[in-house]
Amino acid sequence: MKLQGHAKMLRIHFGEDDKWEGRPLYEAIVERCRQLDIAGATVFRGIEGYGASTLIHRPHTFRFSSDSPILVQVIDTEEKIQKLIPVLDSMISEGLIAMSDVEVIKYVHQNGERAM
Repeated sequence: MKLQGHAKMLRIHFGEDDKWEGRPLYEAIVERCRQLDIAGATVFRGIEGYGASTLIHRPHTFRFSSDSPILVQVIDTEEKIQKLIPVLDSMISEGLIAMSDVEVIKYVHQNGERAM
């Protein structure tokens, strides 16, 4: 089944060391997206980057944590994304959230029940 349409994409940028209620923030965000029945969320770990602090985050040979840049990308309808934003506001103390319009070319749920 091929489904097409307009959707919203959130890109949420923060550091790997960021936590929410004692858990990695990226895990908590993905779990919350699933609870809200968001179409999809993917976590990417960056090689290097910096944000508002201008401190460059990169891997170090002798450190257990490098606070690598993390990007969580979320895509769904505008209505679902608007429900997610207040949740993210309560979870993210420092970071960047960027929203853009996207065109969905294909989305098929595993059991065929969920579609945009």
